Amino acid sequence: MSTASTPVHLDPRWEAFLAATEQLTGPGAPFEVVQQDVRGETMAVLRNRPLSLREILVNSFEFGEKESMIFDDGRRVTFAGFRADVASTAAWLQREHGIGHGDRVAICGANSYGWIVTFWACLSMGATTVAMNGWWTEPEMRHAIELTEPKLLMFDARRAERLSADITILRRDLDADLAEMLAYAPDAPLPANHIDEDDPAILIFTSGTTGRPKAAVLSHRSVIHYSSLSNFIGARGMVLAGRTASGPSPIRLAVFPLFHVSGLGATVNGLHTGSTGAWFTARFEADTVIPFIIENRVNLISGTGTHILRLLDSPLCAQIPPEQVVSVGMGGSATTPEIMRRLAARFPHLDHTMATGYGSTETGSLISYAPNWMLELVPECIGPALPTVQVRITDDQGDELPEGAEGNIAVRSPLLMNEYWRHPSANAEAFFPGRWFNTGDFGRMEGGCLYIASRKRDLILRGGENIYPFEIENCIEELAGVVETAVVGVDHDILGQEVKAIVVVAADSAITDLEIHEHCTRSLASYKVPTYIELRTAPLPRNPSGKILKHVLAEGGEAGFVED
Repeated sequence: MSTASTPVHLDPRWEAFLAATEQLTGPGAPFEVVQQDVRGETMAVLRNRPLSLREILVNSFEFGEKESMIFDDGRRVTFAGFRADVASTAAWLQREHGIGHGDRVAICGANSYGWIVTFWACLSMGATTVAMNGWWTEPEMRHAIELTEPKLLMFDARRAERLSADITILRRDLDADLAEMLAYAPDAPLPANHIDEDDPAILIFTSGTTGRPKAAVLSHRSVIHYSSLSNFIGARGMVLAGRTASGPSPIRLAVFPLFHVSGLGATVNGLHTGSTGAWFTARFEADTVIPFIIENRVNLISGTGTHILRLLDSPLCAQIPPEQVVSVGMGGSATTPEIMRRLAARFPHLDHTMATGYGSTETGSLISYAPNWMLELVPECIGPALPTVQVRITDDQGDELPEGAEGNIAVRSPLLMNEYWRHPSANAEAFFPGRWFNTGDFGRMEGGCLYIASRKRDLILRGGENIYPFEIENCIEELAGVVETAVVGVDHDILGQEVKAIVVVAADSAITDLEIHEHCTRSLASYKVPTYIELRTAPLPRNPSGKILKHVLAEGGEAGFVED
């Protein structure tokens, strides 16, 4: 519970915030909200929305020869050129590989133009993209392929090297085959088959408490609402700041991986609004990103808290003209008051357009959004729910709790995933009746604002990546001599958290921390490998029910028995 003297909903700025929302979402407004049936439940939706992602692509042709994307390798693509490239690639996929509506195409690679073109070619015909994590090891890739059964694998060379020869699904190279894809049918029309709003658009993987990656099925409806609400957030910030959309065309920094909702959303938002995406695809190093920002006059900066902190820490940050930047948004990892203070000091004019978002893959990435002043008042405030998003606090049975009570954060909205792919038990656990999704996070509602009490009990947020300890614990416990393991997150100035494994070994075991580290490196993606490994023979601390007290371990405690 916050110790702030003024709750957010009692601050004088709250009424202006609500008024700006009403101005943009009321009858006849650009983001008008109405009630419609969504998968058998009546819920709020945006009236003025496209009905498929292909419709967004078709409509983007009106932006013509304006630049759609700028890449750090020098490639520059217009809106008209991108549509032609997508149509050619779609023809290549259809005629050469038999891809059609309902088929699945797995994409795995670093951010690139080939990734983006392939993604949109799939969307344009109603095929589903399986967005595979580019940091996965071979066992993780194999699991995803066996689960989703794609018809075609589109990998870059580095990821293809990780695949075993016994995976016989047809493969093509995102980079080496790009020229062929773009030249295949340069005058081809876009596919014209019917696409339903609830057709799967993307399968995005998210780890669960079982430790095995699950595939969240995001529909065209979900991604369209994500893009529309992202645009709403920007519009509300402009209203509150007393500014209009006149001036230079928006140019948005794009650094999120394309296998994340935020990365894919960046491609959708640009086509939806006519803004330019500045794609920095190399390793994120502030001293190379900042010159890219300056050279291309990037004025919308978004990233994880880790990205933003790295930019602020660089001496080159002082070279960015303050007036060039009109918005800074954060998501994907915890945003600390210190980051917000430093941003405000560097860009003092961004009071209304500097904010942080709350959401998850399963919720379409957006639940609520809090501007800077809310975070300054109460750091755990994550804002009111966004338009079309319903939030309630429930007990473990899904029954709503009274205002101010802490419980499960449950969400219902058109952004929600359709389901976990081929995982009925996970779906039964995740959804309450009425398509209310249990986020697994804990919080409370007060005065219309959502306050988060804790992330999922064990979730580690490292540089924007969600890490579930169970998977790492299982990996370590495969080793002889290991009795039990607890994996926790420990604070890190840059990444937010780092991974620490506390490993209980048998008294006569000779296993070393180096052996454990090497085993994890062979089996897990690099970002999941523990940075710190503590060996011990004493039992792990537990509460009376036998549950390991991970918060005690994370704080360095040594209690053998603690009441929780």
